[in-house]
Amino acid sequence: MVIRQKYLVAALAVGLAGAPLLAAASDDLLEGINAYREALADGNPSELVAAEGEELWKTPRGPKNASLEKCDLGLGPGVVKGASAQLPRFFKDTGKVQDLETRLMTCMETLQGLDPKAVVNAGWLKGEKEKMAALVAYVVTESNGQKIKVDMRHPEMKKMYDLGKLAFYHRAGPMDFSCATCHGDQGKRIRMQELPDLRTQEGAAAGWGSWPAYRVSNGQFWTMQHRLNDCYRQQRTAEPIYGSDVTIALSVYLAATANGGKVMTPGIKR
Repeated sequence: MVIRQKYLVAALAVGLAGAPLLAAASDDLLEGINAYREALADGNPSELVAAEGEELWKTPRGPKNASLEKCDLGLGPGVVKGASAQLPRFFKDTGKVQDLETRLMTCMETLQGLDPKAVVNAGWLKGEKEKMAALVAYVVTESNGQKIKVDMRHPEMKKMYDLGKLAFYHRAGPMDFSCATCHGDQGKRIRMQELPDLRTQEGAAAGWGSWPAYRVSNGQFWTMQHRLNDCYRQQRTAEPIYGSDVTIALSVYLAATANGGKVMTPGIKR
């Protein structure tokens, strides 16, 4: 027993002595990852997706053979510049709070005669969901560099904010995880990926403000709906329906918390 204790003390001493070296190596690796992201951002692959989205925006489609050029994203028919920086928002014509994707589905239905179920029921980055991702890439690119400015004055926005905050802290699934499990503390990382504290304005601006994004690990452009769905998957719990109230509510909570921050979309992610 005495010998075992000596070995344990020795191992602990070695571990503590090596901790600064591990921390330094970790910081060096993180610095390298950030440098890689900055280099990749000079030729962000999202630009190609956004170009496809702009073409889709202007191309007549659907039973009504119409384009989306008269789509009202909140700043008036056809106004794309700065629109996503002010979403989600309450829309009088639908009587609902909508994020970018659900608003685009409304425009596709009313202007082009396309059934929103074609988007909702499609596989990720397949069929109409792939087209939706391209449209999102185009729209968010037009707000890059602007301030996040979500109008919270409408009562429905306040309701969605409260629902989103509740969802953020709700624990579920076999691992008893919530969004706050990963994004409710300062200085967390997973596999060298920083996990911003989404409860704070700074953290929410860094998180919400840099999505949608191009994911280097799988060479795909992910919308915010896709990102939120994958968060639930990683929690090992039921994934929300595309465009559901809970995803919009979470978006309202994150965007409102990030108000005043800078839009950095499309972002570059691991």
